[in-house]
Amino acid sequence: MPELPEVETVKRELTQAIVGKKIDGVIINNAKVIRQNNPKDFLEGLKGLSVKGVLRKGKLLIIELSNGKALAIHLKMTGQLVYPGDGLKSRVSFKFSDGKFMDFRDQRLFGELCLVSNWKDLKFVKALGPEPFDLTQDKFRQMLLEKNSKIKTLLLDQSFVSGIGNLYAAEALFRAKIHPERKASSLAEKEASALLKEIKDTLSEAIKYKGSSIDQYVQLDGQRGEYVKFHKVYGRQGKPCLICKMPIKRISLGGRGTYFCPRCQK
Repeated sequence: MPELPEVETVKRELTQAIVGKKIDGVIINNAKVIRQNNPKDFLEGLKGLSVKGVLRKGKLLIIELSNGKALAIHLKMTGQLVYPGDGLKSRVSFKFSDGKFMDFRDQRLFGELCLVSNWKDLKFVKALGPEPFDLTQDKFRQMLLEKNSKIKTLLLDQSFVSGIGNLYAAEALFRAKIHPERKASSLAEKEASALLKEIKDTLSEAIKYKGSSIDQYVQLDGQRGEYVKFHKVYGRQGKPCLICKMPIKRISLGGRGTYFCPRCQK
């Protein structure tokens, strides 16, 4: 699933591409991805509106519209936004006043599009924890002390902290030298500080390289994100640790594949 760096990349690219443009029409090829709206209301509710801005909240994209409403987009597992699109593979296409299309593609139909009066009222949004970049070391340390969950599982909990997923949790824990099965409350102050720093640094670096394309994620122009070449543990099962040369191990934790170095991470 696209995580904070991938969604942030698309947000920034959308801001450059569609802000100020008017939506002339919407083509719905598969209404399954439209949630909380009748497809006809969705189509008619968007036509003629201009794009005022693009926001990101956790892994959610929000396109602000000229009438005060918003188009909320969750890419989920295999969702993609492509601009300019051609409509050939799209579930929904948005035609703009300049004649160009923005395609929403989703191979497995898990993604969600919804037209809402106030995106902040969405149940999903209200349940989100703070963004990693908004956390201080003291606040993060206190949050960890209150949890007995395994640290890797906790980082994936969007109500604890929003935007981090399986990939970047694994990478940050490796960089902080923390074993993914450690109890969150067991982290010393120095370890908690190191982890927050590595979370922020890892996410920032991934944004710089336009995210990680390990499955269906692509940038707005259809190009793949380049951060994959900088992964230190994710997807490297059996390969030598880049620090100590011991083979990277993979275990299942909370139903997710978890990569770590059994020597470097304690």
